[in-house]
Amino acid sequence: MIAFEHAKQQLIRAPKTWLITGCAGFIGSNLLETLLKLGQKVVGLDNFSTGKQHNLTQVQQIVGAELWQQFRFIEADIRDPQACLNACEGVDYVLHQAALGSVPRSINDPIATNETNISGFLNMLVAAKEHKVSRFVYAASSSTYGDHPALPKQEANIGNPLSPYAVTKYVNELYSDVFSRCYGFNSVGLRYFNVFGPRQDPHGAYAAVIPKWTAAMIAGEDVAINGDGETSRDFCFVANAVQANILAALSSPEKSEVYNVAVGDRTSLNTLFHAIATSLKAEGVDYTKQPVYRDFRAGDVRHSQADIGKARSELGYEPSHTIGQGIAVAMPWYVKNNASVGN
Repeated sequence: MIAFEHAKQQLIRAPKTWLITGCAGFIGSNLLETLLKLGQKVVGLDNFSTGKQHNLTQVQQIVGAELWQQFRFIEADIRDPQACLNACEGVDYVLHQAALGSVPRSINDPIATNETNISGFLNMLVAAKEHKVSRFVYAASSSTYGDHPALPKQEANIGNPLSPYAVTKYVNELYSDVFSRCYGFNSVGLRYFNVFGPRQDPHGAYAAVIPKWTAAMIAGEDVAINGDGETSRDFCFVANAVQANILAALSSPEKSEVYNVAVGDRTSLNTLFHAIATSLKAEGVDYTKQPVYRDFRAGDVRHSQADIGKARSELGYEPSHTIGQGIAVAMPWYVKNNASVGN
């Protein structure tokens, strides 16, 4: 955490202007909150396709009126090249979080996923290059590892993509590398591993597992587990992702780089189920049902765990929260906000 503390002090002493795409989303709104608290100027871009006004309102309430004045919001779509160019004007750092996430969504609608995650990404990359921003940091994905069997996952070793979503995220990395070679414009991709935390939407067909299960338990509904429950993931609390974004923005790579953003641990879905139920019990929610097991989900990998050695050594990244610590922070928020978070 020493590098992150140093980075925060550096930004407080010399504030910068940041662009967050997808600022009304889960990770984007957490980045917005952190940067405003550090006294930064922030431009936010979102089209509300998956982001929520509720997230921006909550950040406004948390940071207060004075800091909120440092934020300028643009309602626009990254598929619009001119909107991307306008948003990047006068910006020091770009944190590109906007995307259509979810493996199942991409299988159901690969064209929409491609348009946002590849065409939209390229629009942003070009705009950042044209405006000569100091650093372009983007949300990459652990799905890029595909069917590569080795654990833990190391950045240099990837397999074949298992979904259209994984293809789009890999193409982002390829474009970043080409822009470094062709234009000398270096960017940093952060391969997120199952990020979770406050303001993550539990509703809808493509909700992530932790918020979806938490909402179901709060409502007393059944929790469905795909497969036998021994599928495992490296669950990463959102504060870790925020730290990685800021450290990456302040880094000086000699070429475009990618880094794993995770904890470096592995938790099975069965273990996760019991951890959420236990944490909710501490919040006064007593969930006694057993999970319902169903077929494995298409496009899912069996096990995932990150090697975070590269991010540690090159960025100074050090996770602040384990999965248990992250769940303990997130559960009170979900209990309080469960009824309104999807609006």
